[in-house]
Amino acid sequence: FQAENIVDELVFRIVHEVQAITPSYEVILVEDGSDDGSWNKIEMNCKKNSNVKGIKLSRNFGQHYAISAGLQYASGQWVVVMDCDLQDNPKYIKTLYEKALEGYDIVYTTKASRNHSFVKDLIARVYFFIFNWLSDQGQGFKTGAYSIISRKVVNAFCEIKDFHRHYLPILKLVGFKSTSVHIVHEKRFEGKSSYTFFKLLKLAVHGIVSQSDKLLRLSIGIGFILFLASMVWATYLVIAYFIHGAQPGYTSLMAMLLLSTGLTLMSIGITGIYIGKIFEQVKERPLYFVDKVVNI
Repeated sequence: FQAENIVDELVFRIVHEVQAITPSYEVILVEDGSDDGSWNKIEMNCKKNSNVKGIKLSRNFGQHYAISAGLQYASGQWVVVMDCDLQDNPKYIKTLYEKALEGYDIVYTTKASRNHSFVKDLIARVYFFIFNWLSDQGQGFKTGAYSIISRKVVNAFCEIKDFHRHYLPILKLVGFKSTSVHIVHEKRFEGKSSYTFFKLLKLAVHGIVSQSDKLLRLSIGIGFILFLASMVWATYLVIAYFIHGAQPGYTSLMAMLLLSTGLTLMSIGITGIYIGKIFEQVKERPLYFVDKVVNI
């Protein structure tokens, strides 16, 4: 996405690394609705090297749908998934492959540190903390999408039809033997990330809601606690009335009213989000639409 000035270098580095492993390879570039010249660059590289393949989606569907499209078209016995910005250095492909040959179906990458701004790094840490607590996933903050997976994992991934999807949680869902290797997260080759704060927030909501019903159970728990608190408070008011007579309580009454109303609306909102996800899932629409392909 918006990678016009990255494609050539990306393909050059990947081809250089994988040719040292095997002459039988493919580089699948998924163009996710860019409005720059990314697709033209992909077509040029496909003409130069028939092992380079291009998939152009009909519009911008998002990173995890683009990954799904790439995996659907991938034919290799081992498939490496990586972002295009070269923060994930292709030199680690050989490391991932050699580790996988030790008997693993999934090899993740973990970074000693993420090469992001302080604000984005902080947001990511908060997101993963909340996500792991609500989804019981145990997904590490330093684990990225850069990974290698075996053919049976690819097949299992493609069987998952969840409309709202995230690559790493689906890998956790399908299981199989896994491990990780440590890598260095480098600076972007060019440009800046297309993920804004609100895009990350939307991604976080989709990720949490699609992977867990803990928010619903949490809202029930909060409602039960408030019910007990209101019973205790009502008992106290009755006792206080007989001991001290009527007591002014407009402020406390309004505070409790606003609190309970806010929590009620929040619970309804959480329920509404889940109903909305159910509505989108049962429509069974395709995850993405492909506009063009090259060398496939």
